Amino acid sequence: MPAFTFEKISPPARRAPTATAPKKPRDLISQMIDRFAERRAKRASQRQRASRRDEKPAE
Repeated sequence: MPAFTFEKISPPARRAPTATAPKKPRDLISQMIDRFAERRAKRASQRQRASRRDEKPAE
């Protein structure tokens, strides 16, 4: 017979869901990067449209 035994410990009872932390306003650097990315994407899409127009054969 063993000298000691282990007790099974049940997990703690679930609590009510905690309130989510309020979102922090994004910092200035993130906002600037987002603006640059939007402008770059817009320019890229305009270039694609222009190149598609150039590729179409004249009818």
